[in-house]
Amino acid sequence: MGLPVTDAARASSAVAAPNGGGVRAIVTLVRYRFFLFAGLLPYLLGAAWAYARAGAFDPALFWAGFGGIVLAVVGVETFNEYFDSREGTDRVFNPVDLPPVPIGVFWLGVAAFIGAVAVGLFLAVQVGWPIFAFAVLGGIAAVFYEAPPIRWSFRGLGEAVIGLAYGPWMVLGSLYLHTGELARDAFWASLVPGFPIMALAVANAIPDFHQDRLVGKRNLVVRLGRRRAVGLYLALGALGPLIGVAGAAFGIFPMACLAAALALGPLAASARHALHAYETPRAFAPAIRAMIGSYLLGVSLFTFGLFVP
Repeated sequence: MGLPVTDAARASSAVAAPNGGGVRAIVTLVRYRFFLFAGLLPYLLGAAWAYARAGAFDPALFWAGFGGIVLAVVGVETFNEYFDSREGTDRVFNPVDLPPVPIGVFWLGVAAFIGAVAVGLFLAVQVGWPIFAFAVLGGIAAVFYEAPPIRWSFRGLGEAVIGLAYGPWMVLGSLYLHTGELARDAFWASLVPGFPIMALAVANAIPDFHQDRLVGKRNLVVRLGRRRAVGLYLALGALGPLIGVAGAAFGIFPMACLAAALALGPLAASARHALHAYETPRAFAPAIRAMIGSYLLGVSLFTFGLFVP
C-alpha cells in the first residue's frame, strides 16, 4: 500500500523528469517511500519479533519476502501515480506543470504485482497458506487503493486500509514467515507502526483537500474537514508509541520498548506546525516531515527494544 504524496513532492518529481520521462522519477519516488514509510520497518519489526521473542529466523525466506515487498510497493506506487493522473486529482490547479503519466507506468505496475504474486505463491509453498492469505489481503489493498472499481481512497477507507496493510498484515505476515505461527502479543506490536502510518496517510491528504474534493475523492480529510483531520492524525500518531509504552509497562514488550515514547517529541512539533498551517498546503509541509520523523523514531526504537533482555 502506498502513501499519497503532497503536491510539492509530485511537482519536484515532475521537474526531475520533464516531458513524460517518468521512469527515473518513479524509481526515486518508490525508493523514497519504501525505505522510509512503507514495507521496510514493519517487515523488519515482524522479523525482529520472530528472532528476539521466538528464536526463529530464516535468511532465505527473509530475503524472498523482502523481494516480494519491493515488487508490491513498486506496483502500488505506479498504480497510484497512473490512476491519480487519470482522475486528474493532482492536476486540478496545476495541469500544465505536471506531465501526463504514460501507459507504460501502468504496465510496470502490472508486472510488479505479477512478480509479487509469484513470490507469495512460492512462500506459501514453503511455509503455509496463511502467507498467501496475507499476500492476497495486501494485494487487494494495494491494487484497489486508487484503481476502480473499489477505489478505497474514494470511499473514506483508504487510510484504514493503509494502517492494516503496513501494521498487522505486514508485521504478522513477516512473523509467520519465520515461525509458522501467529502471536497475540505480536498483534499489539503491529499497531506500533500501524496507527502512525495511518496518521501519515491522513496528514498527507490535508494539503490536497480541495483537489480531492473536486474530483470526488471522499477520503477522511474531505469527510471530516482539515481542522478535525489534524486532530485525527495527531491522535493516531500518538497511539503507536503509547501502545509501545503501555505494552512495556504491562510486561507484553521488553522494558526497552519504552524508548518508543521519544516519538512523541517530533509528534508535538508536527502539532505545532499543523494547528497553524492546515489551510496552507506549502506551510503544512513541516508538519508532515515531523510526523515522518515521529514514525521513523518510534518504530525503530521499538524494534531495537525487542532485542534488549
